[in-house]
Amino acid sequence: MTKVTIIDIARALGITPSTVSRALAGNPYVKESTREAVKQKAKELGYERNVIASNLRSGRTHAVGIIVPRIHRSFFSSIISAAEEVLDKAGYSLIICQTRENLQDEIRALNTLSGIRVGGIMLSHAIGSKSGKHIQEAIHGGIKLVQFDRVFEGLPGSTVTNDDFNGAYSATKHLIKRGYKRIGAFTGPLSTKMFLNRYEGYKKALEDAGIPLDETIVFKDSIIRENGYLNGAKALEKGCDAIYSSGDYSALGALEFAKDQGVRVPEDFGILGTANEDFTSLISPSMTSIEQNPREIGTKAAQALLRLMYGETAGEHLTVETTLIPRESTDRKNG
Repeated sequence: MTKVTIIDIARALGITPSTVSRALAGNPYVKESTREAVKQKAKELGYERNVIASNLRSGRTHAVGIIVPRIHRSFFSSIISAAEEVLDKAGYSLIICQTRENLQDEIRALNTLSGIRVGGIMLSHAIGSKSGKHIQEAIHGGIKLVQFDRVFEGLPGSTVTNDDFNGAYSATKHLIKRGYKRIGAFTGPLSTKMFLNRYEGYKKALEDAGIPLDETIVFKDSIIRENGYLNGAKALEKGCDAIYSSGDYSALGALEFAKDQGVRVPEDFGILGTANEDFTSLISPSMTSIEQNPREIGTKAAQALLRLMYGETAGEHLTVETTLIPRESTDRKNG
């Protein structure tokens, strides 16, 4: 049986082979009606695209990569899902990598994606990454970059971030309004801009309420559940009656410690997390959290990457708002 080619599809539709090629690649400059007609005719004729030959001609795969710290977090999985929906409609496949917060795994993922000639990379860097130098070294040969959530300044491409400062500010202000007086904070390393912005928002809320900042109750290594448990113990020892946490998992650890010790939440100890992970509404007491709207982040990151690859922009910086979701863990009636 003779293999169906792009030329066969072009003849059947009365258009040029180059138009067929662009349509099959999802090029936005080809009218949607034409793209659909080409796809339908290709299916009717039994056309199978030679991906390897196409890659060799273009020097680039019709795929993009996304690198996240932890795939199993609902925050990141929601971003991936939303980004994939956008990219699929544009004709791109999405290759997913995770770093488990490790710098070497991030470098390996960047090199792998670069080596298979992806058109672009979306990246939320690992805690182990202290600068963007290794990212800059991996992005070459026309690969476009969109950083999201955790970003480094000074890199080419686009960024999509939350309004982390105001998210932390509203979270801390919420605790103050509920009558909590000695409010500690769980942060990640302040070398990461996201965590620094949340720390600054926490500080500003205390300052505006006339509450002095006490650095002894700011725990800068609290991004995982186990550290949240340990630092929850330290926070209670230092007289904290509430914790604002930059993450839900560390907040969960603090909640587990409080329950193990018979500390009443929210009466004696308020807990507020960040990310609105799925479990926050299911545990008892349910956990107040900052909703980061990850699907919007994923959608905007994918759209920004497409604009970079289509040459519509040299780079842009987009912000996604956060929302406070009050639940039982802070439902104290003004002390």
